[in-house]
Amino acid sequence: QVQLVESGGGLVQPGGSLRLPCVASGNIFIVLDMGWYRQAPGKQRELVAAITSGGTANYADAVKGRFTISRDNAKNTVYLQMNSLKPEDTAVYYCNVQGLTRDHYRFDVWGQGTQVTVSS
Repeated sequence: QVQLVESGGGLVQPGGSLRLPCVASGNIFIVLDMGWYRQAPGKQRELVAAITSGGTANYADAVKGRFTISRDNAKNTVYLQMNSLKPEDTAVYYCNVQGLTRDHYRFDVWGQGTQVTVSS
């Protein structure tokens, strides 16, 4: 079984910054794609940013130039650095990790979510 633990959410003023880490642990042989999604009230969950095992990143248009996704493969951790935050970034942010277990089964797991609120 693979578990994800997210942290780093909170209340921040417009223009501020937050960094969200997400740590994967458990029966992991290798971590493949990692990503961050968000869901605002009344809206569908949407991709914010994703990064492959080779380090290639892609971003939603709404966050390009403001958010940066990165990963530490030795720690099975993915980070989302969020700068120049706007009220419309307010949402619950979810981490998603895909990979293979030690017995070579594919896993695709979600974190519990962390609330990010951007407000003055």
